[in-house]
Amino acid sequence: MGRVALVTGGSRGIGEAISKKLKADGYRVAATYAGNDEAAAAFTAETGIKTYKWNVADYESSAAGIAQVEADLGPIDVVVANAGITRDAPFHKMTPEQWHQVIDTNLTGVFNTVHPIWPGMRERKFGRIIVISSINGQKGQFAQVNYAATKAGDLGIVKSLAQEGARAGITANAICPGYIGTEMVMAIPEKVRDSIVAGIPAGRLGEPDEIARCVSFLAADDAGFINGSTISANGAQFFV
Repeated sequence: MGRVALVTGGSRGIGEAISKKLKADGYRVAATYAGNDEAAAAFTAETGIKTYKWNVADYESSAAGIAQVEADLGPIDVVVANAGITRDAPFHKMTPEQWHQVIDTNLTGVFNTVHPIWPGMRERKFGRIIVISSINGQKGQFAQVNYAATKAGDLGIVKSLAQEGARAGITANAICPGYIGTEMVMAIPEKVRDSIVAGIPAGRLGEPDEIARCVSFLAADDAGFINGSTISANGAQFFV
């Protein structure tokens, strides 16, 4: 049997591409979702990948969901923390609610996802933690103080976990996608989207499959010496 992979936010967008790629690589994949039952059911019908519904912002729900995944599929070897939301507003208009919603999902949600799995990885002396951050966590973005703060914080989580897990055979790495042609980005008005593409030297949006291939590389057994790293997949739009 192949290794078990958990992908949060794994039934749509970038997460969907990651789930499909890991399944193609031979992993037994579990994909989480937060609320869209219809989309999750369609995803499972198409791919055969089982979906699990919980809110990554809630620790107890995450721990219970993870326990169910492990009961169904076995111990989790690979965690892809992909679930995330936006609540954009210029800082002077941003509400405490908008701040906390994004912090709770995008930052605390990574803790809630990885923490229940960490002891088992340490015991088994193997683990792959991959966090989907963002170009905007590297460079910031107008009207995204909350989002950029979480995605920058995710990089700090990865660098710290890499140091703690290295001797136990656990790696922790991040991927920072640029602008990817997901449903959310394609819903942006064409004029605005064109201006975004104009700022990307590659001259196009990225594809979800391109991020999935990065995950596949980092998840592999033979990627054990790559730890605490960030892959920037942004078409040369921004360099660190």
